[in-house]
Amino acid sequence: MNDHKTIRIGGGAGFWGDSAEGPRQLVASGQIDFLILDYLAEITMSILSRARARDATLGYATDFPRVIAELAPQIKARGIKVVTNAGGVNPRACQAAIEQSLRSLGIDLRIGVVQGDDLLDRAASFQAQSVTEMFDATPFPPHPWSINAYLGAFPVAAALAAGADIVLTGRCVDSALVLGPLIHTFGWRENDLDLLAAGSLAGHVIECGCQATGGISTDWEAVADDWHRMGFPIAECAADGSFVLTRPRDSGGRIVPETVAEQIVYEIGDPGVYLLPDVTCDFRQVTLTQEGPDRVLVRGAKGRPPPADYKVSVTHQDGFRCTGTLLVGGIDAIAKARRVADALLRRTRAQMTGNGYADYRRTDVEILGAEANWGPHARAMTREVILKVALHHDDRNALEYFSREFFASATSMAQGITGFAGGRPAITPLIRLYSFLTPKAAVPIRVEVDGLPVPLPAASTPPNPSACADETGLAGTTSGSAIERVTPGQGLRVPLIALAYGRSGDKGNHANIGILARRAEFLPLLGAVLTADAVKDYFAHIAQGRVTRWEIPGLMGFNFLLENALGGGGVASLRYDPQGKLLAQVLMDFIIEIPRDWVGRGWVKNG
Repeated sequence: MNDHKTIRIGGGAGFWGDSAEGPRQLVASGQIDFLILDYLAEITMSILSRARARDATLGYATDFPRVIAELAPQIKARGIKVVTNAGGVNPRACQAAIEQSLRSLGIDLRIGVVQGDDLLDRAASFQAQSVTEMFDATPFPPHPWSINAYLGAFPVAAALAAGADIVLTGRCVDSALVLGPLIHTFGWRENDLDLLAAGSLAGHVIECGCQATGGISTDWEAVADDWHRMGFPIAECAADGSFVLTRPRDSGGRIVPETVAEQIVYEIGDPGVYLLPDVTCDFRQVTLTQEGPDRVLVRGAKGRPPPADYKVSVTHQDGFRCTGTLLVGGIDAIAKARRVADALLRRTRAQMTGNGYADYRRTDVEILGAEANWGPHARAMTREVILKVALHHDDRNALEYFSREFFASATSMAQGITGFAGGRPAITPLIRLYSFLTPKAAVPIRVEVDGLPVPLPAASTPPNPSACADETGLAGTTSGSAIERVTPGQGLRVPLIALAYGRSGDKGNHANIGILARRAEFLPLLGAVLTADAVKDYFAHIAQGRVTRWEIPGLMGFNFLLENALGGGGVASLRYDPQGKLLAQVLMDFIIEIPRDWVGRGWVKNG
């Protein structure tokens, strides 16, 4: 192990398009040793692949060279190392753009490049192998736009060890951007599984930028009125795997166990089996301790051997989509909007079939402002809504009928239609995500620093082929003290938000909702009432598959996975919330009957 007691890693971007203030703020703070920038998502890979197909000098996050050009003097002076997946599908082109900027500035920074994730040139081979999708066994798509394996952290660590000041990767798991610097600094090895899990947790927490520092938190009103200067996260990491989450001085936000816990449960499935290329993580016994103002200590992650395969993400076109929105106002706005949608679909279907086109493959109508995401639990009575109609068809020309007719409704249907100044709805390719597994040995990884190859040590940890859960009965159980019984009809009915907080996100076409108790005394009742079946019934209007619940004892909560709940997920979905971002807020309205004296004890404010 190295002698470093702690290193400080700042998360300056959670996606391509995040605020430019992130890297500026962190570098200027003087509180970081490493800056990590996460730019990639599945749809980003398809966009970058198409850009490279048009121009061989593109295919990377073009914002990043500008970030380096602006911050290079400070990065050099402070000795900050930068790790990013901005390389996209063309890390060498990104490297060339950065080198050009640095030469113009007269600043020397060594650049490391990690490659091997891009498998697009092997599409025919995967097709010949009869590869199938890992979730639904569908065959390999005939014309993929991108194919990328999710690499791990050890290649990043190798580039840093070879002297890189900036490390560019293509597709890797997001947390590897943080784990790589920790492996390099502390000398962690492949069999240090608990440490690798702890470092991966640090990466998972800070990879989404301000989401870890009070952004999008349930108790939003508790965050000071300083969203305009939200602090980006800093993880002060120790050699034992623990870390303190904080933010730059004089920045905004709120870092308390609740906001950190929300980020931990974001976009996970089974908290005991979080699969990564370097380790299988178990987050069930993670604990959070307030160490001081805006300082939370995180520890308790456990690790087991990683899976034997890399997960590979494929994007491909599956026809075309068209989405239109209109404002509909007046008395009975909701009913008028529904009538308009029905008329538009009937009119355009008649035009399509009359000209020899097939019917729409999918249609999705949402009345936004009428609590569409709440389904049968909606209570809205409003005089102003947004009508959203989204359509999927194999033939671009068929969608032209809808694009032409959509705004004609303003003169032939309901009075009070407006909001059509932006022109006809655009017709765009519909992109789907396809995932499969491939042996790690079949993915040769290459690391270079300043163009010179860097050797990679052979992996020493035997992979865990199944990486199955530790069968401790945590799924579907309850824990804590005995439930305080409530005689039906004698208690107080309160919404879930009075007892818990949470966060939701996507796992492809599945949605996850993490629910965390505000007090330990609430946990048994939540466990008894908020079952997987109850959540499935509550979301019957969107959850097309099973719902699974797991316990997270360390965080006093549960994680729910709603299968096939997002209409295809990501850009394949026609829904307005394709990534399930709203679902935790929807579940916060779930009604629970509680003992009346919980209000008297001061446990529940609005009983």
